[in-house]
Amino acid sequence: MFILLGLSDEKELQLILFPVFLGIYLVTLIWNLGLIILITINSNLHTPMYFFLSSLSFIDICYSSSISPRMLSDLLRAEKIISFIACATQLFVAAWMGLAECCLLATMAYDRYVAIGSPLQYSAIMVPGRCWKLIAVAYGTGFLSSLVETVSCFHAYYCGPNIIQHFFCDIPQVISLSCSNPFMCQMIVFLVAISVGLGSLLFILLSYGFIAASILKISSVKGSAKAFNTCASHLATVTLFYGTALSVYMHPGSKHSMKHKVLSVFYLIFVPMLNPLIYSLRNKDIKETLKGVTNRLHIYLSMNNFWAAFIIILRKTEVRIVK
Repeated sequence: MFILLGLSDEKELQLILFPVFLGIYLVTLIWNLGLIILITINSNLHTPMYFFLSSLSFIDICYSSSISPRMLSDLLRAEKIISFIACATQLFVAAWMGLAECCLLATMAYDRYVAIGSPLQYSAIMVPGRCWKLIAVAYGTGFLSSLVETVSCFHAYYCGPNIIQHFFCDIPQVISLSCSNPFMCQMIVFLVAISVGLGSLLFILLSYGFIAASILKISSVKGSAKAFNTCASHLATVTLFYGTALSVYMHPGSKHSMKHKVLSVFYLIFVPMLNPLIYSLRNKDIKETLKGVTNRLHIYLSMNNFWAAFIIILRKTEVRIVK
């Protein structure tokens, strides 16, 4: 049994934070689900880039849902007690989704490299079967890495301190409560972070190095701008995700500070909400699809209003005839 300290000890602040984070969570669900639905219903968006984007939205939903519901309920509780199994489950799902997102962002960078570096061979390289395999590798890598981390972390012996100085079960805070030697667990977490987290970031940087070289070879300014514009949203997502995550985990000495909690809130809560907005605002195809759906919905509602008004008129006429 563990006790979470949460975001704040002040009850008044907790009551203020609850509607704020509830709104953020609902917006995260609506925007990401909406993006998945838009990509699904429009056949023009059935391309590898949008396939990976819908997978990113699904990961963001799971990522946010592994933290937000528990955090919201704790904001209304005096004692934030979490069971051993619940803590392990939260840690596992959050780590799985976080590591899978690292791999998926690397996959999306590779997709953009193929699209810009080899546009004539893009359809032959990024076939549906290969796209599904890349997604499976991303989820599988995240699952196995998270499983290894969680098992090593909770295989340790816990006998005394049980206060987690955070609003969720994060690996560094849980390990610090262990009564046994945490060296092996720390080494496993470190190796996973280097191989999956840093490895995917280096792959992204390498891909964008090749992308930059390919863009420089494009003679027309318009063509270069169009090629860069296809990568701008992905670059923004990578910067937000890795920038905040590295700020948290590259400063282990400040893991109990308020700054650590604020940065954790940003990459766990805000980034999943911002990702669909970043892609939607900069993507012409998604905006046109959304506009088309909105217009059809408006027409449908207008037709319904027309028939409702027509029925009311008929009823009034019938009353007059009866009189």
